[in-house]
Parts: sequence; C-alpha cells; structure tokens
Amino acid sequence: MNRRDVIALALLSLSAGAAAPRLAAAQGRYPERPIKLMVAFSAGGVNDVVARQWAERVKTLLGAVYVENQGGGSGTIATGEVARAPGDGYTILLGSTSTMVLNPMTMAKVPYDPAKDFVPIAILAVSTTSIVVHASVPVKTSKELIAYAKANPGKLSYGSAGNGSITNLAGELFKQRAGGLDIVHVPYKGIGQAVGDLIGGQIPMLSANATAQILDLNRAGKLHILSVNSQNRVRTAPEIPTSIEAGLPGMLAQTTFGVFAPAGTPRPMLERINAVTQEAVADPSFQAELLKLGFEPVLGVGPDHAAGVFQDELVRWTPILKTITTKPQ
Repeated sequence: MNRRDVIALALLSLSAGAAAPRLAAAQGRYPERPIKLMVAFSAGGVNDVVARQWAERVKTLLGAVYVENQGGGSGTIATGEVARAPGDGYTILLGSTSTMVLNPMTMAKVPYDPAKDFVPIAILAVSTTSIVVHASVPVKTSKELIAYAKANPGKLSYGSAGNGSITNLAGELFKQRAGGLDIVHVPYKGIGQAVGDLIGGQIPMLSANATAQILDLNRAGKLHILSVNSQNRVRTAPEIPTSIEAGLPGMLAQTTFGVFAPAGTPRPMLERINAVTQEAVADPSFQAELLKLGFEPVLGVGPDHAAGVFQDELVRWTPILKTITTKPQ
C-alpha cells in the first residue's frame, strides 16, 4: 500500500468515525419534534380510542404525540399515506387486523404492502367481536339462536360495520361454523348506525366489537350479547360465554391493534417507541382504562415479535376467507 492509499484510508476512517457519533447523537435526541400517529378511521371508533389512550400515556415519556384521523377506503387511504411517508420516526400508524391483514385479502387493490412497506413496533391491545340480538328475538343463548335461525331460514338479518370488516367476517364465520345458517348480511358505514338500528328494532341481529358501549347497552337491557368470539371470556364481562363454549370450535374473530412505522425507520427509533410503549402498557392504571373500554391490553410484544402476531392472523384467516362469502369492495 502506497503513501497516498494510507492517507486516503486514514481520512475515510476519520470521516466514518465522525459520522457515526453524529448519527448516534441524532437518534439519541429522538424525538426532537412532535410525532404524528395516523389513525386510518374517523374519530370515535375503536381504532381512535386505542390511539388516543396510547398517545396520552406516552407523551410524558416520549414527548409530544398527536393523533390525526383520516378515514376512507376502509382504512386503506391513510395506511397508504403512512406507507409512503419517510422512515424518520415522525409519522407512525395505529394499524390493526383490518388494515394489515384483512384489507389486502378482501379488497381488489390496496395502496400498500403490509410486509414490505411497514415495520411493526409494538402490539397494544385486542378487541373481540360479539354476537348480539334485539330483545324481540326469542333466544337467550347462541345455541338457541342457531336453532331459531335453522327453523326460520332467511328470516334473520345481521348488521355489521361494512363489507369486508372484521364484524362482517365474524358474522359470516358464525353462520359457517353453525352449519351454514341462512342469515342476511346488512352492511353499514360504521357500527354506530347499526347499533342504533338494532336498538330501534330495524335489524334483529348485530355483529360488533364488544366495546364499552356495547357492554353497557347489554347491561342496560337495550340489547343482548349472546357470546363473544374470543378464546377466553372478556374480563370485564365474565358472565358472557364465548362462542366456542356455545359449541362453535374455531369461532375466533378479534381485532389486534399495534403501532407501525414506515419501512426503513432506524431500529433505535423503533426501540425507543417500543420502550415507552411497554412502560405505558405495564402501568396498571392504563390496563384498567383499556379494560374499562372493552379492550384486552397486550404486554411485552415489541418489534421482534409483533410481526409474528399479524402473520399468525394472516395464516388463520386465509383458509377461512376461501370458504366464507363477503361482497368484494
């Protein structure tokens, strides 16, 4: 090696050595400005509730975090926008089973690839769907509902949050697991109107996430939750059986919520957000708040394992979607 090469190598080493501390220092100061958490649905829904609970809790640990709602396209518009955002740690997404698993499978085209365009940061919570009926339906259990539906084919209809939504898929899965029930699907643009129509008697049956609102209406006798579609009973409503207990094996339909960043976001930033997330979720008061709102908090699932959670959901739903019918969007 000649003298010129030695000098060049030395300068390169010095340059690299100087750049590394600058990069580390920049990431060490992260965040230096507010972080935007995008919610792909309108304010007031289950996604928005989880997002705002998280943002409120982490702001004292992470700094300013603000929630931006952008509904439309069943969550695909905002999700696509985050997919195209720079991976600088300042635009992140509240993703869910709907946006990261079901939409790419049930819609003809979505403007993002969950596996290529995003990296998971942490799982926050899970919300289970439920089978709900109006008081006029002469049943008290899911078994009685199945028997009634078989004896009255085509007489019942159920409302959902829309075609291809987790509540639509839960309703269709219930019909399939119960032996192919003839129950008509009535899609709504969101679950709020569907709940109002159920209470008003316009529809006899509803597939909905077991949120605090639904649980409170059940306790008030304005509707009747027959079962929840989870492995275990909801902790805040242990009196409600699961659909599996009602004799429907594999009747699982839940929404998992997690925080995602655009692909290419530096690992130290992901780990920083995950660290404050785990601290927030481990707080008993935060867990109590989520439970009160109808969500099951999820602890200890960070970047290394969050992707596996959604991959498991993809593997589970793929064969199911081949056997149940939902109207393409």
